[in-house]
Amino acid sequence: RQFPGCGNIVTFSQFLFIAVEGFIFEANFGRKRPAIPIRNYFIMVAMFFTVSVVNNYALNLNIAMPLHMIFRSGSLIASMALGIIILKKRYSVSKYSSIALVSLGIFTCTFMSAKQVASDSSLNQEDGPQAFLWWLLGIAALTFALLMSARMGIFQETLYKKFGKHSKEALFYNHALPLPGFLLLAPNIYQHAVLFNQSELFQVPVIGLTLPIMWFYLLMNVITQYVCIRGVFILTTECTSLTVTLVVTLRKFVSLIFSILYFQNPFTGWHWLGTAFVFVGTLMYTEVWNSLGPLLARCRSRRRPKEE
Repeated sequence: RQFPGCGNIVTFSQFLFIAVEGFIFEANFGRKRPAIPIRNYFIMVAMFFTVSVVNNYALNLNIAMPLHMIFRSGSLIASMALGIIILKKRYSVSKYSSIALVSLGIFTCTFMSAKQVASDSSLNQEDGPQAFLWWLLGIAALTFALLMSARMGIFQETLYKKFGKHSKEALFYNHALPLPGFLLLAPNIYQHAVLFNQSELFQVPVIGLTLPIMWFYLLMNVITQYVCIRGVFILTTECTSLTVTLVVTLRKFVSLIFSILYFQNPFTGWHWLGTAFVFVGTLMYTEVWNSLGPLLARCRSRRRPKEE
């Protein structure tokens, strides 16, 4: 909110923290050889870095955070499309129906956001067309990042089938190898570091340390991001893909609700309808209803002897 263009310094800080932690505890200060050939990690990292930077930069192009979250929730569409094209996969009618529902939800939210941008721009006729063009460029950036992220997922799936799952190793290399790429963004990162230094002072509870409040926000962001990404990587090895997709979907939904209520982002009834389409479609895709049925049946069977 205070510095909308600070995405690069946020991403760099996240990558640096995870890379340092992985270098110490996973790579054993560089002495441990990777189980997956390093050249494959370079390909994966190029995709991962591109997706992270493009998604962050889209926020500078008149893209509101709720629309940003909803658009990225459409990863199922991109994954299915590339799965059909690249892996020659075929899906059931219910899968196609769920994807259609997600597509409708994203279209609804995108269309209503476009109307909001157009109406806001009409207040200033000189900047109106330019603001709308920037918004269109933001939508194009989100679309590109969505497709690139889906392609990265297919590439990861292929690697894990061939070499086995190594979540901690993948987490480390996905964050360590892109670090030199941030040199291209160094001026922007330095500019926001200076702005962060100029923010109001804040005393950290318990420890009593005083520092600029933006650095405190950044620190909390890095810690929570590490917990989040580490949990997702562990989840991929410990649970089925159904469970992982469901957990990530619910996390996105909670983030969206929090963003709307706490930060008072504009959200109309049409946005709520579009959001419902996206998340119901995602749950249909994961077939969570089929999983809940046997689970409820087992719960009932366990209760009956006690009741008798």
